[in-house]
Amino acid sequence: MTKIQEILFSYQDEKYADFTAKLIPTEKREIFIGVRSPAFKKIVPDVLSLGEVEINQFLETLPHQYHEENILHICLINKTKDFNECLLKLERFLPYISNWAVSDGLSPKIFEKNTDMLISEIKKWINDEKPYTKRVGMLLLKKYFLEEEFKPEYLELCSQIRSPEYYVNMMTAWLFSEALVKQWDATLPFILEKKLDSWTHNKAIQKSVESFRITPEQKDYLKSLKVKITRGNN
Repeated sequence: MTKIQEILFSYQDEKYADFTAKLIPTEKREIFIGVRSPAFKKIVPDVLSLGEVEINQFLETLPHQYHEENILHICLINKTKDFNECLLKLERFLPYISNWAVSDGLSPKIFEKNTDMLISEIKKWINDEKPYTKRVGMLLLKKYFLEEEFKPEYLELCSQIRSPEYYVNMMTAWLFSEALVKQWDATLPFILEKKLDSWTHNKAIQKSVESFRITPEQKDYLKSLKVKITRGNN
């Protein structure tokens, strides 16, 4: 057992591992140690105190054995202060992301400060064949490009996605529901013209209707735009 694994196991909660495994059904139960999310606020400083050699060895030794190692990996990427270094670490790790809980933890502050350089990488990731690389691309688009940095072409790129992967389609729906909240006029045409697959179209509407940030009138209108899903139009 590595020093980092020892730190993670010191926070082990078997019942929480059982609970987490049910939330992430795409993974086998044995990869979960059972570390609660708040514990990582203590774990990350403990790991950083081990020094660069130990940390770099951890980041470069892939794939990891445990889910919580992947969560820690994302936490360490988030802490990286240099944009190019952060990008390099993420690129190396992307092929090994295999569930939504790991991908959705990504939020490096340095990315928010360098959106001009980030957008080309996001476009590349959205076009990647790996489902969680694609999901990461849309996640970052949702985080950083739906307000001042927004361009309709970003939604156009995502509207072309056709995937058998539930967690890709759910992120697409989440992205468009957020876009309806923040960029209603630019996003509505994608719904009116049915540019998403039927399931994602309806899920985007559902998630928008559940939001407190759009008006009752908008909600009623969106409900009227749902499509009937039949075999062949999904």
